[in-house]
Amino acid sequence: MALLSFLGAIQQVTGSCYLIETHDGVRVLLDCGMRQGRREEEAGNRAGFSFDPQTLDAVVLSHAHIDHSGLLPKLVAAGFKGSIHVTEATGKLVELMLLDSANIQEKDAEWENRWRARMGKPAIKPLYTRIDTERMLAQRQPHAYGEVFEAAPGVSVTFFDAGHILGSAIVQVDVTDFGATRRLVFSGDLGNACSPLMHAPTPLREADVVLMESTYGDRDHRDHQATIEELAEILQQAHRDGGNVLMPSFAVGRTQDLIYYLGLLYHQGRVPQQVVFLDSPMAIGANAIYSLFQEQLDIEPGAAPDSNRQRIETWLPIFRATPTPEESMAINRFKSGAIIIAGSGMCNGGRILHHFKHNLWREECHLVIPGFQASGTLGRAIVDGAKTVKLMHQRIAVNAQVHTLGGFSAHAGQSQLIEWASHFKSRPELYLVHGELDKMRTLQDALRVRLDWQARIPEPGDRIAL
Repeated sequence: MALLSFLGAIQQVTGSCYLIETHDGVRVLLDCGMRQGRREEEAGNRAGFSFDPQTLDAVVLSHAHIDHSGLLPKLVAAGFKGSIHVTEATGKLVELMLLDSANIQEKDAEWENRWRARMGKPAIKPLYTRIDTERMLAQRQPHAYGEVFEAAPGVSVTFFDAGHILGSAIVQVDVTDFGATRRLVFSGDLGNACSPLMHAPTPLREADVVLMESTYGDRDHRDHQATIEELAEILQQAHRDGGNVLMPSFAVGRTQDLIYYLGLLYHQGRVPQQVVFLDSPMAIGANAIYSLFQEQLDIEPGAAPDSNRQRIETWLPIFRATPTPEESMAINRFKSGAIIIAGSGMCNGGRILHHFKHNLWREECHLVIPGFQASGTLGRAIVDGAKTVKLMHQRIAVNAQVHTLGGFSAHAGQSQLIEWASHFKSRPELYLVHGELDKMRTLQDALRVRLDWQARIPEPGDRIAL
C-alpha cells in the first residue's frame, strides 16, 4: 500500500513538504518549502533532506510562496532530475521568486564569509545559487487547472483553483498501488473567500485522505467591510497626523490586494490623494505577471478603473514603482504623505527594514500589518507589543501607531476551512497541516463540534498508509 510521510509544515506554518511512495519505488514530493521564522527553524534549511533527492520521480508544487517552493533549487543541487509540476501562473511566479531567493542566499553567504574570514572561521556556501535555480526552472512542467496529468507511473494529479494567490492550487492525487486507487487531496493554502482578486477555493467532494491547512484554524477573520472601513480611517488619520504609512507586504498576493483596496478607496473619494510607493522589485515583477493572467482574476465590475484594468498600477493616481536601490533610498526624503508598500511580509528582511529605520520611531507615522506574522519574526514581535526592536545592528523605538488588519488575510479563516471540508461526501481521513499547534487543536475541536468529524494532527516525520 502507498505511504504518505509528513516532512514539513507539521505543527508549524512554514516548510511545506510531504512524500508519497508506492510499493514499486515511485516517489512523488508535494511541495518543497523553506522554513521561516525562528533562527533554529531557518537553520533547518541547511540540514540534509530526510530522503534521497535522486530517487524522486517528480515534485508537485501547490503554489509559488517560498514556504512551499523555497528549497526546490537545493533539491535540484542535491541530485533531483525529475519534473516539477506547476500551474501555468505558478511557473511564472516561481521563476521570479526563486531567482530573487537565490540572490539573497548568495549575498547573505558573501556577507557572513567576510566576518568569518576576520574571525579565522571557515567559509560557508550559500544554501543554493542562481545556477542551481536556473537548472531547477528548466525542470518545470506547467499545467492548466482541471487538467489530469501523470506525475509518475501510477500517480495522476489534477490542479484546482485554491483562491490563495495567482496560480495557487488544491492538489488532487490519485495513487494506484496493488491494483487499488486511493485519492489524496492536499488543500495547499486555501484562499479567503473575501479576496478581491481571487476566486473562492474550489470545493471537492471525493477523497480518501485530506491534508488541510490550518493557519487560521483558531478564528475567523474580522468582517471584511469593517476591515476596509478601518483602513480608510487609518489613512485619514495618518493624513491628519502628517506621517508616513508603512505596509510590510508579501510581494505576491498581498501587495496586489493592497493596491486594489487603495485604488478602490481613492476612486470612492474616501481617502486623500497620496503618493503610493511600491518598493519591492519582486512585487513590481509580480504585478506584470498578474497582468498576463487577467482571465484568472475575479475583479468586480466598477471596482477598478475600466480602462486598462489589468494593469494594477493604473488603479492609483500617484503610483511610483522603485525597483533600484537609489530610487528606494530617495523615498526617505518623504517625511509625510507617503504610503510605502515594501517587503518582506513578516518584516524579517527586505526594504521594509530601511523604512522602519527612518519611520518606526516617529509617533506621527502609522504601521499597518495586513496579515499573519509567524512566531519568531520581527513582525510578530511588533504585533505583540515590543517597545523597541533591533534591526540593522541598531535598536529602534516602536513609537509609530501599529494597526493589525486580519481581515485582509489571503488564508481562509476557521469557518471557511470548515465550509470547504464540509463538501466531502464521506468522511475521509483528515489531517491538519500548515498551522501552529494551538490553532490546529482549536480547529480540531471545531470540526468535531460542527461536522462531527475527528481530524488528526500528525507529528513531524509521521508516516501513514494511503
